[in-house]
Amino acid sequence: LELSPAEVVEEIKASGLVGRGGAAFPAGLKWEGTAKAAGRPKYVVCNGDEAEPGAFKDRVLMEEDPHRVLEGLIIAARAVGANKGYVFVRAEYPHALRVLAHAVNDARGSGLLGPNVFGSGFDFDVELRRGAGAYICGEETALFEAIEGGRGFPRVKPPFPTTCGLFGRPTAINNVETLCNVPLILARGAAEYRRIGTGKSPGPKLFCVSGDVARPGLYE
Repeated sequence: LELSPAEVVEEIKASGLVGRGGAAFPAGLKWEGTAKAAGRPKYVVCNGDEAEPGAFKDRVLMEEDPHRVLEGLIIAARAVGANKGYVFVRAEYPHALRVLAHAVNDARGSGLLGPNVFGSGFDFDVELRRGAGAYICGEETALFEAIEGGRGFPRVKPPFPTTCGLFGRPTAINNVETLCNVPLILARGAAEYRRIGTGKSPGPKLFCVSGDVARPGLYE
């Protein structure tokens, strides 16, 4: 809150954070595009529809550190000028949804969500949505269709979500792991964040290890 929204966007851009959902699109550019897009309201969306075989990193984050997920979403909302956010959780993750629901209530009670967050004049709240078991809803525009109450089916691009996303409004959508990197970047700074990872993909990365292996699990 001590930084302006534009300064938050610049810090994310400087960090080099790319999407952890597979496409590896620069998160800062996505946020910048949403922030500069004409039209209101604007939305932020957390994609928790993790359905790839052998993938469970987002489930672990939602279940074990839900407040980090929410904090990343809150920071994204302030950066792009959104007052409403959605967390879309796949149907097969009922425990993650329960944990997130408790975290949302805790955040509201602590003044992190709701009107006038920490007396800053910034209003923001979150709504949780549960998927219906459709693998295709992991695709961002199909996820929008599902939130809007329609059939989960991808839209033709362009237009892109940054200008015409959820409910036809500018929208920044990131997956769970991407958003969980955001508080780390703001706390440590972009330069510190870039000390690990690779040139084109800085920062930590989670890997799911399963199958015929000695020590299955989630590794950073």
